[in-house]
Amino acid sequence: MMDSFWSWWIIILTSVFLVIQAWILFANRKTPRINQDPDDPTTGHEFDGIYELENEMPRWWFGLFVATFVFGIAYLIVYPGMGNYKGVFGWTQVGQLEERQQAADERYGAVLAEYMQYSVEELVDNERAQQTGSRLFANNCSVCHGSDARGNFGFPNLTDNDWLYGGEPADIVATLNNGRVAAMPGWSAALGEEGIDEVTQYLLAFTGRATNDDAVAAGEQKFGMFCAACHNADAKGNQMLGAPNLTDDIWLYGGSEGMIKHTLRSGRNGVMPKFGHSLSEEQIHLLAGYVYGLSKD
Repeated sequence: MMDSFWSWWIIILTSVFLVIQAWILFANRKTPRINQDPDDPTTGHEFDGIYELENEMPRWWFGLFVATFVFGIAYLIVYPGMGNYKGVFGWTQVGQLEERQQAADERYGAVLAEYMQYSVEELVDNERAQQTGSRLFANNCSVCHGSDARGNFGFPNLTDNDWLYGGEPADIVATLNNGRVAAMPGWSAALGEEGIDEVTQYLLAFTGRATNDDAVAAGEQKFGMFCAACHNADAKGNQMLGAPNLTDDIWLYGGSEGMIKHTLRSGRNGVMPKFGHSLSEEQIHLLAGYVYGLSKD
């Protein structure tokens, strides 16, 4: 709820605006003729052979304006639109959302609760659960991970069994409930441009793309100093920290030389929102079963 000042500010401003609108509407309904010649239907205005006719506003048009104006007034009386005034019926968006959520819980609660007797692993083989889970995924996850769950730039592919924070059922449930926040710092100041080039060559060497053996050797040393704490000394990642495996040629932000350098220079801070507050425990359980099954196909 807004404070009294802004509430009255909106009420007064809206009221004044409505009065001005009404005055403009009725004041212009009929105006004195510009052209006093009864045989000349034009205003006398002409441009490039086109004349402006001097006609009054059509009644049906004026009637539509009046109807729109009356509808607006009625709307502001029935629904909240004037500061803190709640309307005749006290309708609010939050109230309507809660009412519909309660209705949905009553309708689907028993169905969703039924799935809780199955483990996440068992839900993978439950066709009905997978269909419901796919709808939950489409509504909550597909915007970032794609409708086919194969990911987008910065959003991981969920079908390839390459997990940032672990792919066991408990890991997936924790990710859905609590979200994830990546925290890879930028290393431009610490490594310098030469160090960025060397570490990049070291990472490219895992997939046979390095072009400078001396830089690979130097990059390995720097990787051990600055990167191994999160990605481990063998660069195979650490799911406890969400640090990806850098040896499998699967890149969340692109694996070209340029993109790797950009990641090293600027860092990455991807965020997955938590769904524990918007989805019920049963929905999280069912969604985890669907996501877990994606990598088992």
